[in-house]
Order: sequence, then C-alpha cells, then structure tokens
Amino acid sequence: MTEAVPPVWEGVVTASIAPMHQEPRIASQQISQRLAGARVEVFEELGDWLRVRGEDGYEGWMHRGYVGALAAPSPGALVSLGCVVRAPSGNIRPLPLGARLSPDDVLVDGEAIAEAERARRFPSHPDAIADSALRFFEGTSYQWGGLTPWGSDCSGFVQSIFALHGVPLPRDAWQQALIGRTAGRDPLALGASDLLFFSDRDDEWITHVGLSLGARRMAHVALGRGGYAVERLDDPDDPYVQKLRERFLFGRRIPMPR
Repeated sequence: MTEAVPPVWEGVVTASIAPMHQEPRIASQQISQRLAGARVEVFEELGDWLRVRGEDGYEGWMHRGYVGALAAPSPGALVSLGCVVRAPSGNIRPLPLGARLSPDDVLVDGEAIAEAERARRFPSHPDAIADSALRFFEGTSYQWGGLTPWGSDCSGFVQSIFALHGVPLPRDAWQQALIGRTAGRDPLALGASDLLFFSDRDDEWITHVGLSLGARRMAHVALGRGGYAVERLDDPDDPYVQKLRERFLFGRRIPMPR
C-alpha cells in the first residue's frame, strides 16, 4: 500500500459503526472500525468491497454498504457523546461516542455537542483525559478491533479517549508506543494520561496498552478482564495485576496541543 498513490474516490461512513476487515470478505478478522460521519479514502474496489483508509491513516477492507457519497462538511455538525437520533425517514438509531450526526438527524435522547463545544468541554489536559477514561468506557466489553463503549480493544479505547480531547493517536498499540517521549520504566510513578505499554511475547513486541490515571492506577480494556477495568497497580494480592507488572515495558507521555 503505497502512500504516493492517490485515492480513487472519497466517501463517508453512513452506519453507526462500520467494521474494517483484514481481507475483503465478511468472515475475515475485524481490525478496526470507522464511525458515522467519518471520511474514508477508497483505494481499491473488489466487487462490493472497498479498500479504505480512515482519518487516522489506518487501512482495511470495508463493505460498500457502509459507505456513502461524500458531502460538503456542515459547519454546525454535532459529535455524539452517546445518543439516539431520528433520521428524516423516521428511522431511529443510536450513535456511539465520537460518531458524527448527519445535518438532518434529530436528537432524540442522550447528548451530542458541536465541535467548538467539544474543545471547550474536553480540553487537551492530562487530568481531563484521565477523567474521560473513567467516565465513558465503564462496562465496555472487550472486542478486537473495536473503539467505542459498545465494544473496544485496548488501543481503540486509548485512541478514542485522546481523540475526544482533540489529540490524534495512531490506531494500534505498537504505533502509539512510538509517539511522545519516555515516561520511565516505573509503572507506579506515571502521571495522569501517560500510556503504559506491555508485552506477553519473548521479543517484547507491544501487545497491550493502558492509560494512567495517576496515583498508581490505570484504566484499560483488556481481554483478561473481559473488558474495561481500573487497576491499582500497587495491589500485591491481585494475581492479574502482578502479571501486568511482569509484562510492563515502559511508559510514554503524549504531547498536548498548545
């Protein structure tokens, strides 16, 4: 997949969530998702399947049924904080955190805010990011390739929380480990919104990421917990925490926009 090759065309996600697959077939692995209102660049068409790149630079295969024609951006577009909308057709649909409402959608329940309001309410500050990590994903189940409170993996959780605060991150944990500056190798000394990276492999390839809440706590979405959890990293009596400590590699501090 060559960066210099221009897209064939651009589209927008029309479903609440559009899965991105590793291969152009429904039975292949979901590797990520794009949410309603997200732009995608289409690089290849294979029957009903499109090879697309999302706004975070991540590429995968998406079924044509999830993608519509790209329209001019609406200046008053709203971002979902978890809401239900009604389309002009009368159809009702829920939208997860981070999805964008269509200009014709009517808010039925929940909350959606304008981009300017999002920037005010969710500043790019470490403590604010840690607060959102506690607020929005409680009860989320683990789902490989997911990135919403309806189902998420570890790096999808981290990417979505930072995006809410206007801080773009790459999709996968190993990519996120290349961002920012070192925050040290003591998991108990990390500050709010620092990222913790782990590996369960001999070659130390990154396999997991969590978000520090400060005070020796970490929020993450983990298969070993079945989903979202907040860990006390200094708990000597929790075997799962001890395993995390053994697999911890290093922390990274993400730069915040000025």
